[in-house]
Amino acid sequence: MVDILSSLLPASGSLSRYSLNIWKSPFELDVLNFRGEEQLSEPYSYVIEATSPEPDIDPAQVLRKFACFSMQTSAQPGRTVYGVVRDFQRLSTSADETHYRFELVPRLRLLENTTRTAIYQNQSVPEVVEQLLRAHDLEGQDFEFRLRQAYPERELITQWGENDLQFIRRILAEVGIWWRFETDTRLESETVVFGDGPEQYQFGVTLPYCEPSGMSDGQAESVWGMKVHWQAVTGRISKRDYNYRDATAPLDTAAQVRSLAPVTGEGYHYAQSYREVGDDTDAAAETGAFYARIRHERLLNKQSRIFARTTGLALAPGQVLEPQNYPFSDLKDGILITRIVTKGARSEHFRLNLWGMAYSENVCFRSVPPERPVIRGTVPARVESTEKKDTYAWLDNQGRYRVRLDADRDASGNGYAYLLLRLARPYAGDGYGWHSPLLDGTEVAIAFEAGNPDRPYIAGALHDSDHTDHVTERNHTRNVLRTPSNNKLRMEDRRGEEHVKLATEYGKTQLNAGHLVDAQNKQRGQGVELRTDEHGAVRGGKGIFISADAQPKAQGQVMDNSAALREIECLQQQVKALSQAAAEVSALEADIAAQIAMFSGRLKPINQVVLASAPEGMALTSGEHLQLAATKNLILNAGQNADFGVIKNLTLNTGQEMGMFALKGEMSLKASQGKVEVQAQNNTMALAAGRKVSITAVDGDILFAAKKRITLIGGGSYLILQDGKIEYGTEHDYFCRTGHSVLTVPEAKPLKMPNMPFVEGYSEYFILQDQKTGEPLAGLPYTLSIDGREFEGVTDKNGYTQYAHTPESKNIEVNPHPELFNRMILNASYWDDATPLKLDFDKPTEE
Repeated sequence: MVDILSSLLPASGSLSRYSLNIWKSPFELDVLNFRGEEQLSEPYSYVIEATSPEPDIDPAQVLRKFACFSMQTSAQPGRTVYGVVRDFQRLSTSADETHYRFELVPRLRLLENTTRTAIYQNQSVPEVVEQLLRAHDLEGQDFEFRLRQAYPERELITQWGENDLQFIRRILAEVGIWWRFETDTRLESETVVFGDGPEQYQFGVTLPYCEPSGMSDGQAESVWGMKVHWQAVTGRISKRDYNYRDATAPLDTAAQVRSLAPVTGEGYHYAQSYREVGDDTDAAAETGAFYARIRHERLLNKQSRIFARTTGLALAPGQVLEPQNYPFSDLKDGILITRIVTKGARSEHFRLNLWGMAYSENVCFRSVPPERPVIRGTVPARVESTEKKDTYAWLDNQGRYRVRLDADRDASGNGYAYLLLRLARPYAGDGYGWHSPLLDGTEVAIAFEAGNPDRPYIAGALHDSDHTDHVTERNHTRNVLRTPSNNKLRMEDRRGEEHVKLATEYGKTQLNAGHLVDAQNKQRGQGVELRTDEHGAVRGGKGIFISADAQPKAQGQVMDNSAALREIECLQQQVKALSQAAAEVSALEADIAAQIAMFSGRLKPINQVVLASAPEGMALTSGEHLQLAATKNLILNAGQNADFGVIKNLTLNTGQEMGMFALKGEMSLKASQGKVEVQAQNNTMALAAGRKVSITAVDGDILFAAKKRITLIGGGSYLILQDGKIEYGTEHDYFCRTGHSVLTVPEAKPLKMPNMPFVEGYSEYFILQDQKTGEPLAGLPYTLSIDGREFEGVTDKNGYTQYAHTPESKNIEVNPHPELFNRMILNASYWDDATPLKLDFDKPTEE
């Protein structure tokens, strides 16, 4: 820069007070006049008109070229302004010279030619500004931050359709950072100085206050024509904001800066976008108290407005001018110059008009920020995950999403292009709401609170050509909520085919109600269906009522079980009558009291019971087993018949009594192929009939056997068989009709009695096996010896003997017949022990 601009300064001894030199220009310029304007937090501009003997200056030789403009008065040191040529015009031409106009601006002004929509994350305001300045090739010597505050990183700073200069002006003004220019005579260039407090002003600037008169020749620098305007402004600023990250924390703050003149009133402002209230006495940057103070200082900047004229060539915005001999006290601390306008010409003296405000160490200059862009409506974006086409949503611990704005051209990594955003939902609360997670690539509409680009949220999700809608003209009558894995809630509104389907792919579990259709939309049923390929359970802690009783149009109470109760109550009355009849003939009575208690205490209120009711019938079927179990009573009542059809075996076991009573008809017990065996194993048996008792063996014998005695009595005559003797007695005649009779030697018939078990006593059986093969010995004769009694039998197909029962613990011997086998392996197993006891012994062969 030094080499570039060293040749631009006017040559020593030049007669012109003003000169314009453009780097490497081959033509000469003679300044006619100029007008310069400088202002705090604005780029300066010098419009210079000059003539040149060169009639055809090429714009490429001028535009964006480094230049310097020098101003010199006869009595004062000169001043040089550095910059670049932004604007170039040819105004007129003659035979001798051509009239041109040039605009000299700082390099910062060229930033307005670049317009961006950009996203800045996790950077402070000064960092963003520096990033943009360096992007325009401004280096460290071209700008300087002289800040007293430490500015925090922000989650998001958005540049939305703004040129770079406009954006920098806005974000700096929002946090109270102002800027001015200094001339670097060593580097011969301009430097932008950024400041945020009075410490960065230029002090020590003085000029005598002197109104024009005939005694003044105008050569000495002075200030005159002072105009001072004071006005009352707002005396207090209050702010409030809301931060959803700490929703209940109060964010109320206020600021009241001490001023030079009386103030009044209060200004209340909402939603400045701060997260902490801050200390109003020494507020940290970008807290609520900080923003309140900045806004109040901005108002206090308007409290005093000062205008003056001067010939001070070196005056510039950002200087604190102390007018000497000023007769009034309101400006005793000086004037902060905020704007100047300079003019000069060949035929006119140099003139400078300045504007400013009364200096106060309590009130700093704060520029009015340009209007923040307002984003109306929504902008498109896509949900992002760290993995493309991620199977699941990528959320943080607050349920927020990462997105990438379609307008963002930054190639940052997946999932980090934008800050975490909340999703607006139709329903939300403390740990509840409606949230269907959005997957990578889903298009979303981003909205902004009050249009603020730095306060975005997800307004909703949309379908697009790559993520097509599941409801179209093809199925426009359906309302469908479907997840990526095909969990589905479908509601069909087609008239006459209304249905609801709630389904998941796992186990193809579905709840279908209404007009039921298949995947091809063909009807496959109607009503309601609950189905799954996995396990199913229906659980009601207070009770379940299942009914086929009609309730047309869903009228009536949900738990109306009156139809079922009527059926049960009617049957109870019939069974009660049967029970009373059984009691009259000393038969076993039904437990009617238990039925009544269950009816009133359980079934009627549906109190922890399952009640099923059907007006026309009910069926239970199973491919294998069907089990009914109750810890107390199992009650079966039928108004007419109860039919049990069993293809193989029917077992009825009771722990105590079993009663069978037929009130009017017959009771029939028949076996077509097998035997009928009736035992009262440890008590008596009585057979009685009101009329005739018949015992008939159609093709075989009738055996009457008793271990002690048999007594036959008929019509007063009797026959007793006891102790090897026969006793016969009658009161009338005895007739003996026989072909012949034979008398032989005395003989007794052996008696084989069945073993009567003691179910609640002790029992044992034996398993007989072949030692060599391990096969069971089926059909093997054996004898069991128990306490002097012997029971003979034959093993069954599994090699099992019969059970031996005793009321108390006894020794039991098993004697296999040795005529068929020389060696036996016997295993004994008790009735209440699943582990057999092995008994291994040799039995010698009889010779």
